[in-house]
Amino acid sequence: MFGLNWIDIIVIVAYFSVVLWIGFRAMKRIKNEEDYFLAGRRFGKYIQTFAAFGQGTSAETAVGTTTVVSRNGAAGVGFWLVQGLLSMPVFWMVTMWYRRLRYLSLAQFFEERYNSKAMAGFYAVTQALMFMIVAAAGFTAMSKTVAAIAIKPESVLTQEQVAERDMAVTLEALRARDYALLSEAQQAELKTLSDQNPQRIFSYINRNYLTVMLAIVVLVYAICGGLGAAFVADMVQGIFIIILTLILVPFAMHAINLQYGTSGILGTFQAFHQNLPQSFFKVLGSPNVPQFTWYYLLSFGIMGVFNTTVQSNQLTAAGSAKDDETARVGFVTGMFMKRYCTVIWGFVAMMTLLLYGTKVSDPDFVWGMATRDLLCPGLVGLMVACLMAALLSTVDALMLTSSSLLTNNFYRPLFPGRKESHYVLVGRIFCLVYIVGGVFLAITLDDVFTLLIFLLSFNSMVAASFWVGMIWRRATRTGAWVSIIITSLFTLILPVMIPIFPGVRTNEYLAKQTQAYTVENSYIANSVDVQLREEEIEKWDALSAIGKAQGNRPKAIAIGEDFIKYDYIKSGSIFWQKGLTHDESGLAEGGGMLKVELVIMDLMGIDLAENKYALNESFAYILRVLIPFSVVIVVSRCTRREDTDRLDFFYGRLRTPAISDHAQDAIEVQKTKENPKRFDHLKMFENSNWEFRKWTKRDWKGHGYIAMAIGGVIFIMYLLVTLGK
Repeated sequence: MFGLNWIDIIVIVAYFSVVLWIGFRAMKRIKNEEDYFLAGRRFGKYIQTFAAFGQGTSAETAVGTTTVVSRNGAAGVGFWLVQGLLSMPVFWMVTMWYRRLRYLSLAQFFEERYNSKAMAGFYAVTQALMFMIVAAAGFTAMSKTVAAIAIKPESVLTQEQVAERDMAVTLEALRARDYALLSEAQQAELKTLSDQNPQRIFSYINRNYLTVMLAIVVLVYAICGGLGAAFVADMVQGIFIIILTLILVPFAMHAINLQYGTSGILGTFQAFHQNLPQSFFKVLGSPNVPQFTWYYLLSFGIMGVFNTTVQSNQLTAAGSAKDDETARVGFVTGMFMKRYCTVIWGFVAMMTLLLYGTKVSDPDFVWGMATRDLLCPGLVGLMVACLMAALLSTVDALMLTSSSLLTNNFYRPLFPGRKESHYVLVGRIFCLVYIVGGVFLAITLDDVFTLLIFLLSFNSMVAASFWVGMIWRRATRTGAWVSIIITSLFTLILPVMIPIFPGVRTNEYLAKQTQAYTVENSYIANSVDVQLREEEIEKWDALSAIGKAQGNRPKAIAIGEDFIKYDYIKSGSIFWQKGLTHDESGLAEGGGMLKVELVIMDLMGIDLAENKYALNESFAYILRVLIPFSVVIVVSRCTRREDTDRLDFFYGRLRTPAISDHAQDAIEVQKTKENPKRFDHLKMFENSNWEFRKWTKRDWKGHGYIAMAIGGVIFIMYLLVTLGK
């Protein structure tokens, strides 16, 4: 049935039955908005840990890691880890802010700190749009994987499907060959097939129907039970996600040992180094992804740290905790679980490289293919349930976060004074709007990885206003608005709007490219390196015969021999997100969004064509941090201060510990309202505009534990690329 065993169907149905039961059971507890959107702020560390892990982990996280590693080797794991590890010390401090703010959504920060409902509304709409794209990416990744599990065998394909599959095979073969060696007819066929983009794999599962079905399940239990249902389900689903992380490992290791004649855990790692190109084990400076230099990853990570902490779902996860200590311990623990799982996903991806090779037509299908081939009936159904758990645990939290934002900061200001039950109903309607938007984007968009990269820079529009407003009393509403407007122009509006005008994408100036260069790397040759070198020699000889060979003829190597590999890094587009394409006449056309920051830098006389692609991208990421922060500070110094009494209470409440007894907590907040300076002795600079808090012994201990946990992640990553070498 649907390409799955009946046992698998039973497992999947049982999982969904449990999730729906959780939603209906939680529905009885909802009496007001705080119950619906933040589960009454009653959760302890255990649920908070899995809530943070669940809302930060989705189907595209595991599948996306596998995809990146399949294409780029260990550098793909490093890419995901850098930003994640850099953010951990920051989360230890920021999650305490989230809980002490005592908000239903982070949009309330912009309303209260800057006295601007319009700014809160802008934040609410942009966050809802961003979370729709996140949901779409998750739906797409999950549906691809489940579709790969239920692939149709050749015997049941229709004639039309066989013909399309044959075209896809031909397209792959043409792309694998050097373009210069193709005849004119083959070049024309390559262009035609590329435009048609034929499908090679056909599934019993219709991805669109599957996406709609899952969306309905999310709606039912989240609309009924609110965040209480979502986070209790996250606790269950978090366990499933860990099972997803581990379940393939022993089966994949067994298959590798059988295929390559090795044995045990160490044998699997030995098979890695004997049968994969040594370039796949370079985390930095890999020829597969030359842009993943240390400065590229660092700049991307720094931008990600500032932007990720302004995602409103972070407050939703931390704000539902019973007190501020529970909030930060649970959140940081959950996020570290994700970091460790990322390394294990990388390990699974490396094993799939051994099993399926480095030339899988669509790496997004690899996880599903491994599930289908390695697991027995019942476990396949469990894997499908795990993937759905990973997706639903994120989508439900983001859906409720978006609903809270739109209800309280968009709808309520337009229609004030209604009953609490009315706003809960409106929140449920916004849940429907969110999920329909996510499904629509999932069906119409397919470039998941590019979307995720874009999303990490999306919050540049509001990050500076949040951070400066939290730590600097002098920040003003005017400064925040100017920063938001300028950053929105350069991050979203101009990059999307300018290319719409005729002639922009084919403009000769905007077709500038970085210089090609050669990277030198030293390796010890294994059998795969020898085979690849033989293919390079054959290709060079073929090009030499027609007078198109470049450089010297590659030198033959033997297994175990030290050799130097020179990798040619081709030129890349400076200004276009998706690079350049060329028509038959050679005319270059830019794809994707325009990188406006780099255009301005180049026009100012900085010759970006002389830089490596990674350096130019690093410039863009750093500018998305420096420009908005600088604008907030400079404009704020030139404009009138915000109301002193309002700011005194805002910062006083931020230093008032949040406790689990709601009645007592309200009394403490009232004391701070009457005497907002009662915690000013905790300020690092007591008589200044800077609101940094003195670190306590608990803060120092927490950062010590975080440093050890980060060291653990790095050590496991080190073992992944060196064990068995």
